[in-house]
Amino acid sequence: MTLKMPEPKPDILARRAEIVAALRAIVPGEGVIDDLDGRRAYESDALTAYRQIPLVVVLPDTKEQVAAILVWCRDAGVRVVPRGSGTSLSGGALPLEDGVLLGLSKLNRILEIDYDDRVAIVQPGVTNLAITRAVEDRGFYYAPDPSSQIACSIGGNVAENSGGVHCLKYGLTTNNVLAVELVTIDGEIVRIGGRALDPGGLDLLGLIVGSEGLLGVVTEVTVRLLATPETAKALLMGFATVQGAGQAVAEIIAAGIIPAGMEMMDRPAIHCAEAFVRVGYPLDVDALLIVELDGPEAECTYLADEVAAIARRNGATTLRASRDEQERVAFWAGRKAAFPATGQLAPDYYCMDGTIPRRRLPEVLQRMDRMSDDFGLKVANVFHAGDGNLHPLILYDANIPGQLERAEAFGSAILRLCVEVGGVLTGEHGVGVEKRDLMPEMFSENDLAQQQRVKCAFDPDLLLNPGKVFPTLHRCAELGRVHVHRGQVPHPDLPRF
Repeated sequence: MTLKMPEPKPDILARRAEIVAALRAIVPGEGVIDDLDGRRAYESDALTAYRQIPLVVVLPDTKEQVAAILVWCRDAGVRVVPRGSGTSLSGGALPLEDGVLLGLSKLNRILEIDYDDRVAIVQPGVTNLAITRAVEDRGFYYAPDPSSQIACSIGGNVAENSGGVHCLKYGLTTNNVLAVELVTIDGEIVRIGGRALDPGGLDLLGLIVGSEGLLGVVTEVTVRLLATPETAKALLMGFATVQGAGQAVAEIIAAGIIPAGMEMMDRPAIHCAEAFVRVGYPLDVDALLIVELDGPEAECTYLADEVAAIARRNGATTLRASRDEQERVAFWAGRKAAFPATGQLAPDYYCMDGTIPRRRLPEVLQRMDRMSDDFGLKVANVFHAGDGNLHPLILYDANIPGQLERAEAFGSAILRLCVEVGGVLTGEHGVGVEKRDLMPEMFSENDLAQQQRVKCAFDPDLLLNPGKVFPTLHRCAELGRVHVHRGQVPHPDLPRF
């Protein structure tokens, strides 16, 4: 492993049998996995470049068990890594050698669907797509749709503030979650947010969504349901150059058109996606742009003509509009399958996630081409063009010495470029371990210290998902926090102000 993680504590490793026994007392039956082969299944998430077998895996059935596990781990000083479906691409669920991996896959029930209030209340192990499947017969759906939506869990979506194809118009997870139930490291079960559009008080919900398992464990989520649009039309447009496609994206947004989704793929991604799903993508273009418009039929027809005109002005050589729902779904099938399809191009790939201002797309794509030559590794580009969220797939072979390290360096260079042009390190995958050491590129030392103070307020002993997000994790006392233990402060003789 090229990535440095917190050093395991020898005393915790020596107490492994005791820890396993205690967890079995809380979660009886098959809820505790302590054999090597069973634990190996949890050694990484979708960022498979980094692996670590956890000390033990526990799969609770109830929120009360989650609370009991966290209290026991707090009292015993044992670290805890929460995990959803393991589809994270930033290493957010990478285990610790001396840590309990807390899997939430058994909390997988849809608890309530309220069509009048247009909300669904679900447990964290419910998959993203399962919500839409449960309500689509009544004409509703859940908007955020990551490419892994068939497998990724809502709890993981909340942790990483996941996005997806249709988040350009309808927002990320944070814009579609109304409330969460959170279990703190002290075992308290608290509710944050509510069904109301704008609950009173501090916006703690905005703090929890995207907190990457650092502040607590989500055991229930209230999500917003949307009515299925009257019409949805997709345009498939091929361009002679990636720069022309990027310019078309900028002009579509500048014209005041907000598509439901606007995605781009470059030539390598187009060819492998078409070979994978065979939906009729043009193979004689350097860039493919998929634009979906939804709403009233008259509006979609008008906007489709406007988008087509912009595409032609920017060198579109192929332009097809979906004739029916089946063809619209087919247009998206290749984009949704682009990540697994890229596996045809190389034994391994490193999926990045950075966001830039849309107007800088042509420039950034050109500079990434030059970087590809500099690092000697090819890259396929598949990304959410409408909101400037890039997903370069760096191709490498982990069996060739030095290639993983070059892929990491290439990825770091791309993310530094994103920040340089006014963007950010992540759009939807989170920081995890992948971008952790790049946080100083975007935040000052004071910025990071303030963020860590929030962490200390929720988790004073730094037991929840350590090694993620912060490049250097200070003890809470170093940040000026006074820890009160059982009502006693340290050095009570000193004056307090």
